Amino acid sequence: MTLLLRLWNDLLDLFYPNTCCACTTPLVGNEACLCTSCRLTLPRTHSHTISTPELTNKFAGKVAVSFVYTFLKFEKGGKVQRLLHQLKYKNRPEVGQVVGRLYGDDLRAGDVQKRIDLLLPVPLHPRKKAQRGYNQSDMFAEGLSETLGVPWSAQVLARAQFTSTQTRKTRLERFENVSGIFEVVSPEEVLGKRIAIVDDVVTTGSTLESAVATLLENGAKEVSVITIAAAY
Repeated sequence: MTLLLRLWNDLLDLFYPNTCCACTTPLVGNEACLCTSCRLTLPRTHSHTISTPELTNKFAGKVAVSFVYTFLKFEKGGKVQRLLHQLKYKNRPEVGQVVGRLYGDDLRAGDVQKRIDLLLPVPLHPRKKAQRGYNQSDMFAEGLSETLGVPWSAQVLARAQFTSTQTRKTRLERFENVSGIFEVVSPEEVLGKRIAIVDDVVTTGSTLESAVATLLENGAKEVSVITIAAAY
Protein backbone atom coordinates (compact mmCIF):
# COMPACT_ATOMS: atom_id res chain seq x y z
CA MET A 1 0.00 0.00 0.00
CA THR A 2 2.85 2.36 0.86
CA LEU A 3 4.51 1.66 -2.51
CA LEU A 4 1.25 2.39 -4.36
CA LEU A 5 0.81 5.63 -2.44
CA ARG A 6 4.36 6.68 -3.27
CA LEU A 7 3.82 5.90 -6.95
CA TRP A 8 0.56 7.85 -6.92
CA ASN A 9 2.25 10.85 -5.31
CA ASP A 10 5.07 10.68 -7.85
CA LEU A 11 2.49 10.66 -10.64
CA LEU A 12 0.72 13.69 -9.17
CA ASP A 13 4.04 15.52 -8.87
CA LEU A 14 4.71 14.78 -12.53
CA PHE A 15 1.50 16.40 -13.77
CA TYR A 16 0.86 18.82 -10.89
CA PRO A 17 4.29 19.61 -9.45
CA ASN A 18 4.47 21.06 -5.95
CA THR A 19 6.40 24.28 -6.40
CA CYS A 20 8.25 26.72 -4.17
CA CYS A 21 5.95 29.51 -2.98
CA ALA A 22 8.69 32.09 -3.51
CA CYS A 23 10.38 31.15 -6.80
CA THR A 24 7.94 28.57 -8.31
CA THR A 25 10.63 25.95 -8.96
CA PRO A 26 9.52 22.35 -8.27
CA LEU A 27 10.15 21.16 -4.73
CA VAL A 28 12.15 17.99 -4.22
CA GLY A 29 12.60 15.47 -1.43
CA ASN A 30 11.37 16.73 1.93
CA GLU A 31 11.19 20.41 0.94
CA ALA A 32 7.96 22.07 2.14
CA CYS A 33 6.62 25.37 0.75
CA LEU A 34 10.10 26.79 0.20
CA CYS A 35 12.96 25.29 -1.77
CA THR A 36 16.35 24.99 -0.10
CA SER A 37 17.76 27.80 -2.25
CA CYS A 38 15.07 30.27 -1.17
CA ARG A 39 15.41 29.28 2.47
CA LEU A 40 19.04 30.35 2.21
CA THR A 41 18.74 33.40 -0.06
CA LEU A 42 15.47 35.17 0.81
CA PRO A 43 16.24 38.82 1.71
CA ARG A 44 16.50 38.64 5.50
CA THR A 45 16.60 41.95 7.39
CA HIS A 46 18.53 40.59 10.41
CA SER A 47 16.68 43.27 12.36
CA HIS A 48 16.98 41.25 15.57
CA THR A 49 20.77 41.59 15.47
CA ILE A 50 21.39 44.97 13.84
CA SER A 51 19.87 48.42 14.28
CA THR A 52 17.06 48.97 11.77
CA PRO A 53 15.74 52.54 12.10
CA GLU A 54 13.60 52.02 8.98
CA LEU A 55 11.42 49.79 11.18
CA THR A 56 11.56 51.53 14.55
CA ASN A 57 10.85 54.92 12.97
CA LYS A 58 7.46 53.64 11.82
CA PHE A 59 6.32 53.83 15.45
CA ALA A 60 8.59 56.54 16.87
CA GLY A 61 6.62 59.33 18.53
CA LYS A 62 3.34 57.43 18.11
CA VAL A 63 3.31 54.43 20.48
CA ALA A 64 5.89 52.92 22.82
CA VAL A 65 7.22 49.77 21.19
CA SER A 66 9.88 47.68 22.90
CA PHE A 67 11.32 46.28 19.65
CA VAL A 68 10.34 45.78 16.01
CA TYR A 69 11.67 42.70 14.24
CA THR A 70 10.83 41.54 10.75
CA PHE A 71 12.07 38.46 8.94
CA LEU A 72 12.20 39.58 5.29
CA LYS A 73 12.44 42.75 3.25
CA PHE A 74 9.44 43.24 0.97
CA GLU A 75 10.09 44.25 -2.63
CA LYS A 76 7.28 44.68 -5.13
CA GLY A 77 7.31 41.85 -7.66
CA GLY A 78 9.91 39.90 -5.72
CA LYS A 79 10.00 36.53 -4.01
CA VAL A 80 8.66 37.83 -0.71
CA GLN A 81 5.60 39.33 -2.38
CA ARG A 82 4.90 36.00 -4.10
CA LEU A 83 5.33 34.20 -0.79
CA LEU A 84 2.85 36.49 0.98
CA HIS A 85 0.41 36.20 -1.92
CA GLN A 86 0.40 32.42 -1.56
CA LEU A 87 -0.18 32.73 2.18
CA LYS A 88 -3.00 35.27 1.99
CA TYR A 89 -4.83 34.60 -1.25
CA LYS A 90 -4.02 31.07 -2.47
CA ASN A 91 -5.25 29.04 0.49
CA ARG A 92 -1.77 28.14 1.71
CA PRO A 93 -1.92 28.60 5.51
CA GLU A 94 1.01 26.22 5.94
CA VAL A 95 3.27 28.88 4.44
CA GLY A 96 2.80 30.99 7.56
CA GLN A 97 3.70 28.07 9.81
CA VAL A 98 6.84 27.22 7.84
CA VAL A 99 8.02 30.84 7.77
CA GLY A 100 7.22 31.20 11.47
CA ARG A 101 9.38 28.20 12.33
CA LEU A 102 12.23 29.51 10.19
CA TYR A 103 12.16 32.94 11.78
CA GLY A 104 11.66 31.44 15.20
CA ASP A 105 14.97 29.61 14.79
CA ASP A 106 16.72 32.92 14.01
CA LEU A 107 15.09 34.72 16.94
CA ARG A 108 15.81 31.90 19.36
CA ALA A 109 19.49 32.05 18.45
CA GLY A 110 19.37 35.64 19.70
CA ASP A 111 17.47 34.71 22.90
CA VAL A 112 14.52 36.86 21.83
CA GLN A 113 12.15 34.40 23.52
CA LYS A 114 13.44 35.63 26.89
CA ARG A 115 11.86 39.03 26.16
CA ILE A 116 8.36 37.75 25.36
CA ASP A 117 5.62 36.26 27.53
CA LEU A 118 2.89 35.93 24.91
CA LEU A 119 2.51 36.09 21.11
CA LEU A 120 -0.70 37.72 19.85
CA PRO A 121 -1.50 37.67 16.12
CA VAL A 122 -3.26 40.67 14.64
CA PRO A 123 -6.85 39.44 14.34
CA LEU A 124 -9.01 39.53 11.23
CA HIS A 125 -12.62 40.61 11.43
CA PRO A 126 -14.84 37.48 11.54
CA ARG A 127 -16.30 38.37 8.14
CA LYS A 128 -12.89 38.54 6.50
CA LYS A 129 -11.69 35.42 8.29
CA ALA A 130 -14.75 33.53 7.04
CA GLN A 131 -13.96 34.64 3.49
CA ARG A 132 -10.32 33.51 3.69
CA GLY A 133 -10.91 30.49 5.90
CA TYR A 134 -8.04 31.31 8.28
CA ASN A 135 -6.01 34.19 9.66
CA GLN A 136 -2.55 34.26 8.10
CA SER A 137 -1.12 35.92 11.21
CA ASP A 138 -2.39 33.01 13.34
CA MET A 139 -0.35 30.65 11.17
CA PHE A 140 2.79 32.75 11.54
CA ALA A 141 2.28 33.01 15.31
CA GLU A 142 1.85 29.24 15.56
CA GLY A 143 5.12 28.62 13.73
CA LEU A 144 6.97 31.16 15.89
CA SER A 145 5.54 29.60 19.04
CA GLU A 146 6.77 26.13 18.05
CA THR A 147 10.41 27.14 17.83
CA LEU A 148 10.50 29.96 20.41
CA GLY A 149 8.67 27.98 23.07
CA VAL A 150 6.49 31.04 23.80
CA PRO A 151 2.70 30.59 23.98
CA TRP A 152 0.38 32.25 21.48
CA SER A 153 -3.34 32.94 21.51
CA ALA A 154 -5.97 34.05 19.03
CA GLN A 155 -8.53 34.54 21.82
CA VAL A 156 -7.10 37.59 23.61
CA LEU A 157 -7.19 40.37 21.01
CA ALA A 158 -10.24 40.85 18.78
CA ARG A 159 -11.13 43.04 15.83
CA ALA A 160 -14.28 44.91 16.75
CA GLN A 161 -14.83 46.72 13.45
CA PHE A 162 -14.73 45.68 9.81
CA THR A 163 -12.35 47.91 7.84
CA SER A 164 -11.70 48.39 4.15
CA THR A 165 -8.36 47.34 2.66
CA GLN A 166 -5.33 49.48 3.46
CA THR A 167 -4.01 49.18 -0.09
CA ARG A 168 -3.58 52.52 -1.90
CA LYS A 169 -4.50 54.56 1.19
CA THR A 170 -2.35 57.44 2.39
CA ARG A 171 -0.65 57.32 5.81
CA LEU A 172 -3.44 59.45 7.35
CA GLU A 173 -6.18 57.42 5.66
CA ARG A 174 -4.61 54.19 6.91
CA PHE A 175 -4.51 55.49 10.49
CA GLU A 176 -8.12 56.71 10.38
CA ASN A 177 -9.19 53.40 8.86
CA VAL A 178 -7.87 51.36 11.81
CA SER A 179 -8.21 53.76 14.73
CA GLY A 180 -9.92 52.03 17.66
CA ILE A 181 -10.71 48.82 15.79
CA PHE A 182 -9.24 46.40 18.36
CA GLU A 183 -10.42 45.29 21.77
CA VAL A 184 -8.91 43.08 24.44
CA VAL A 185 -11.29 40.20 25.17
CA SER A 186 -9.30 38.78 28.10
CA PRO A 187 -7.59 41.66 29.96
CA GLU A 188 -6.18 39.28 32.57
CA GLU A 189 -4.07 37.64 29.84
CA VAL A 190 -2.48 41.00 29.00
CA LEU A 191 -1.98 42.66 32.38
CA GLY A 192 1.71 42.94 33.25
CA LYS A 193 2.79 40.80 30.28
CA ARG A 194 5.46 41.41 27.67
CA ILE A 195 3.46 41.00 24.47
CA ALA A 196 4.70 40.55 20.91
CA ILE A 197 2.14 41.50 18.27
CA VAL A 198 2.52 39.26 15.20
CA ASP A 199 1.49 40.15 11.64
CA ASP A 200 2.34 39.24 8.06
CA VAL A 201 3.64 42.58 6.79
CA VAL A 202 4.25 46.11 8.08
CA THR A 203 4.04 49.03 5.67
CA THR A 204 3.16 52.31 7.39
CA GLY A 205 2.54 50.52 10.68
CA SER A 206 -0.94 51.99 11.22
CA THR A 207 -2.71 48.71 11.96
CA LEU A 208 0.01 47.53 14.33
CA GLU A 209 0.11 50.95 15.96
CA SER A 210 -3.58 50.66 16.82
CA ALA A 211 -3.09 47.15 18.24
CA VAL A 212 -0.08 48.23 20.33
CA ALA A 213 -2.00 51.19 21.78
CA THR A 214 -4.94 48.97 22.71
CA LEU A 215 -2.71 46.49 24.55
CA LEU A 216 -0.84 49.21 26.44
CA GLU A 217 -4.15 50.79 27.47
CA ASN A 218 -5.17 47.42 28.89
CA GLY A 219 -2.12 47.06 31.10
CA ALA A 220 0.51 45.27 29.02
CA LYS A 221 3.97 45.80 30.51
CA GLU A 222 5.65 46.00 27.10
CA VAL A 223 4.52 45.53 23.52
CA SER A 224 6.77 44.56 20.61
CA VAL A 225 6.19 43.79 16.94
CA ILE A 226 7.24 40.75 14.88
CA THR A 227 6.30 40.43 11.20
CA ILE A 228 7.11 38.23 8.25
CA ALA A 229 8.06 41.16 6.05
CA ALA A 230 8.40 44.92 5.96
CA ALA A 231 8.27 47.48 3.17
CA TYR A 232 10.84 50.23 3.59
